[in-house]
Amino acid sequence: MKSRFILALLAGACSLLAGTGCAVVREQQTVGEYVDDAAITARIKARFAEDPTVSALAISVETLNGTAQLSGFAKTAEERMRAERLARDTPGVRQVNNGIQVGH
Repeated sequence: MKSRFILALLAGACSLLAGTGCAVVREQQTVGEYVDDAAITARIKARFAEDPTVSALAISVETLNGTAQLSGFAKTAEERMRAERLARDTPGVRQVNNGIQVGH
């Protein structure tokens, strides 16, 4: 009886996955696009962590379809501009939206 329940559960899960295709429903990205965006975000954050000017902890990065959205706080305008340049020069980035606030 328990094995039938598990098989039915697995069959339902498989049909649900097949029905949604390979798209992430929220943004209609394929799984590959989602993984690419996650990799871009990780590369940008790594570049921030390696740079002595930019605080990787104070600046957030989200990427969607190759567009990097930067947010958070920079101590100086130079840090804000440096973060944007690092993001823009990261492979795979198509566009950068810089919402970093200076100060605070």
